[in-house]
Amino acid sequence: MKTAVWLYLFLFVAFFDLHAQYPMLTPFAVSLGAAPSFIGLVMGMYSLTHLPGNMLAGYGVDRYGSRWFIAASLTGAGILLILQSRVTDPWHLLYIRSASGFVLAFLSPACMALLAKLARDHIHQGKLMAGNGLVHTVASVVSPAAGAWLAATIGFGASFAILGWGLLFTGITSILFIKEPVKIRQTSSLEQGGVDSDQGASDLRKTTSAANKTAASGGRFPWAVFAIPISLACAQGILSFELPLRARTSAEVLAVGLMFSVVSLGALATLVLLFLNKYLPYIRTVAGLSLLAVAYYGLASGWPLPLSMMLFVIGMAKGIIFPAMTSFLIQLSGEARYGRTFSFLSISLSIGSFLGPVLAGAARDSFSPFFISFLALMLAMAVIFPRPAFRAGWNGDPTAPHA
Repeated sequence: MKTAVWLYLFLFVAFFDLHAQYPMLTPFAVSLGAAPSFIGLVMGMYSLTHLPGNMLAGYGVDRYGSRWFIAASLTGAGILLILQSRVTDPWHLLYIRSASGFVLAFLSPACMALLAKLARDHIHQGKLMAGNGLVHTVASVVSPAAGAWLAATIGFGASFAILGWGLLFTGITSILFIKEPVKIRQTSSLEQGGVDSDQGASDLRKTTSAANKTAASGGRFPWAVFAIPISLACAQGILSFELPLRARTSAEVLAVGLMFSVVSLGALATLVLLFLNKYLPYIRTVAGLSLLAVAYYGLASGWPLPLSMMLFVIGMAKGIIFPAMTSFLIQLSGEARYGRTFSFLSISLSIGSFLGPVLAGAARDSFSPFFISFLALMLAMAVIFPRPAFRAGWNGDPTAPHA
């Protein structure tokens, strides 16, 4: 657990720095003379360059472990953010953001694979993934407002420089404290002795074997589940594109930062409900997608509700979906391919994050881009219709006694 604590700490710093840029990036690009369509391209290219990094990360993490990928990704992102603080031309911003997308592509698969390997059983995996989401959310509650305050106080360049040095220090320090786990997850249950522990170990082996068989047979793995992260990232990309465009003054930049914090507070409200981890990940995922689709439809249709309330509901839905989605993928995958599974997850998120801002920039003069978010989420729910594989190997109790 010591490794998990250190990982959460470093992830907090990384997420804080990355989310603090959300309310600053669009106004910064506008100050450089970029048009809305070009801003959408900048945000989209950041996600598009994730793809080659994600593909390399999947096999690299499975073969070499997560430690060095985490350190290199954070360090490289810090250096590029420092360079971004000196940008004076929109095209230079595009180049640096594209390079940042490739460097940060290694971070998420490495972290998720490491957390999955630290777990004792699938319930513990769900809790670790919820912990990751909780750290992510707590950081994103305060970071948008903090980033907006920095930009309004000391300017964009100095703000990016401070955040870059923070990431650089975090990346170098992570080498000392993050350790790869020893792959003996079943040992603790065997050491307990007695019939109960033997039965628990047997159940764990059966569950893991079932997951490995499903993952090994490419024809039976339900690849349609990756429509979920594509639709989620597309909707999030549209939201991240639309909200900052409302900012014209320093006060409005700060207000946009507070709006992103409201989304994170909503996610925090559902992430702390750890009892949800006992329910089937598929059911939790569909429930969260339904709530999120309704919220985006409300934004697109102009429901007479406060914007803060709608953003809070969006956050609540995300707090349900992300832990459920990662547990869902772990359930369908096997331990030998955690890196590749989370690599495909990151690739899917990158595709959605590229499509969202680009589609929003092209469509916002004709209709509300939030209709695209709603449509993407509904299509995702349509392609993940219920099937037996979504329940295989799952029960509501831990498969082995805790060590």
